Amino acid sequence: MRLKKSGLFLLVSILCLSLLLIGCPKKERTISWWHLDTQDHLKAAWQKMADDFMAKNPHVTIEITVLENEAFKQKIKTLMQSGDPPDLFRSWGGGTMIEYANAGLLKDITKYVKGDWAKKLSEGAFKVYSYNGKYYGAPYDMGAVGFWYNKAIFNEAGIQPFKTWSELLDGCKKIKDAGYIPIAVGEGDKWPGHFWWVYLAVRCGGKEAFEKAYNRTGSFADQPFVMAGEKLQELVKLEPFQTGFLGQGYNDEASLVGNRKAAMELMGQWAPYVQQANTDDGKGLGDDLGWFPFPVVEGGAGKPGDILGGGNGYIIGKNAPKEAVEFLKFITTDPENVKNLIDPKLWGVIPTVKGAASQVTDPYKKQITEMVAEAEYFQLYYDQALPPAVAQTVLDAVQNLLGESTTPKEAAEMIEKSMVEESE
Repeated sequence: MRLKKSGLFLLVSILCLSLLLIGCPKKERTISWWHLDTQDHLKAAWQKMADDFMAKNPHVTIEITVLENEAFKQKIKTLMQSGDPPDLFRSWGGGTMIEYANAGLLKDITKYVKGDWAKKLSEGAFKVYSYNGKYYGAPYDMGAVGFWYNKAIFNEAGIQPFKTWSELLDGCKKIKDAGYIPIAVGEGDKWPGHFWWVYLAVRCGGKEAFEKAYNRTGSFADQPFVMAGEKLQELVKLEPFQTGFLGQGYNDEASLVGNRKAAMELMGQWAPYVQQANTDDGKGLGDDLGWFPFPVVEGGAGKPGDILGGGNGYIIGKNAPKEAVEFLKFITTDPENVKNLIDPKLWGVIPTVKGAASQVTDPYKKQITEMVAEAEYFQLYYDQALPPAVAQTVLDAVQNLLGESTTPKEAAEMIEKSMVEESE
């Protein structure tokens, strides 16, 4: 017997309501994810994050590609040239990321960032993955360059961690008088020395000076960058570095500090591990190890909380589904993932989530974590922040400053000339 029209209408209505309540099946999505952590325990940790996300989102399949660092860089370059980037892949922000963004190879995820995601992560660290007000990725790890020092040598010299540039200059003299090398620098590798000039530029000019120079409304030959060179050569004239520092590498620098021959080094959060690796007993300075942030430069426009550093994160390819963005948010903010990232036995990274410092046990990592979380301005290393050709010029110019073969004005003009050529 046929259903009456009214009965048929009721049945259809019930079916439609049921579908609304149950929800229509979501479209199957596949996310291509590239990372470069080849160690078994790190691969397993990333795999677990993918598995957990897929369990919560059954319509998503995450395909992981793991490559060694150099192979990763080469293959990403090839994919970018073909115009077909992975959905999610490792990035350090800065110049290379910006080149990809300008070429239209990345997805603008700004609308996803605004809201609770932005509130959960350090503002300064998150901005490393932005350009011209648009976000293309997010960090899960962001450390800071600072001074790693020998407390015993400082005590012997009768000094405390420096709060101003003048105190640092005076302290170097006292350390020399005590019979130690004040500062170790492996300038043969160039990048360790560039930390000095860049941090001085951050303290002298602050966020405004760099952004003007980068956006071409200002110049890298402007006064704050010249002033940074002047301050650096003030230090050089005191002869605070080890003999032959211009030809020695970073491992030499770490060895001098770890073996108690030099009082300090300006280096990233990884410094204690490299110091340990370059000492005979593998212990480094032990309880004598200390850390403090870069001092304030009197008369400079930078804020004491401004940070120079870098870390790790991921950016989103132009064709990625929204699920790739959701997965990145899951990596960077899910409490269980953050807990695992902090675990020193697994990662030991410097987390970018606000409040994570309470879970960090190492006192120096805790201090760095707190600084990163509160930093309004986070300056990425210039050799990553700037286009590759300009970055190389910075490294060369700073080495010339340290060797006193270039004046501060000439060094700043070298960098500006390179930036002009890159912008043409």
